[in-house]
Amino acid sequence: MSGTIAGNGERRIVPDRLAHVVLKTTDKARLMDWYGRVLNARVVFQNDFIGFLTYDEEHHRIAFIQIPGLEAASAKSTGLHHIAFTYATMDELVANYERLAREGVAPSHCVNHGPTISMYYKDPDGNAVELQIDNFATNEEVDAWFASGEFAENPIGVDFDPAEFAAKFHGGVPEAELKKRPNIGPRGLPNRS
Repeated sequence: MSGTIAGNGERRIVPDRLAHVVLKTTDKARLMDWYGRVLNARVVFQNDFIGFLTYDEEHHRIAFIQIPGLEAASAKSTGLHHIAFTYATMDELVANYERLAREGVAPSHCVNHGPTISMYYKDPDGNAVELQIDNFATNEEVDAWFASGEFAENPIGVDFDPAEFAAKFHGGVPEAELKKRPNIGPRGLPNRS
């Protein structure tokens, strides 16, 4: 039986996991190729109007629906901001960044949010994709960091150069030091879509 007891004595029922994301596009093949490269995902199924990719044991993690005549989303429209994928280790995040850089796929920006080290990419349709690692081992550590006040002062984080980050990682800078977010004081929402 899943779930915990909520404050009102009722069982709190929650999903087991996020299963997949579905993107609509006018160029399914281009989007499937991009996500396949970025996530090292494999094609599970595709036909003229739909395709499925996975990178793990789930039958599909991302689906793509080909819909002719769609208009590009505006930076001024509401909707999904980004999709995030977490890597198990800093080594995997750095190695994936370097692999993608060799293939000409560069992050649009990188941020140490505090709870995560995050590299953001734009897919061919302009959707944002976050590739990240967790900076804390437990939820209790994250909760304590959120409560410290540093996050309230700067809920966005601190930008970093991914090439410099990779060089420090390969140069032997301890992971704990690389994960620690510098305190730069207040920071508001950057002008990024």
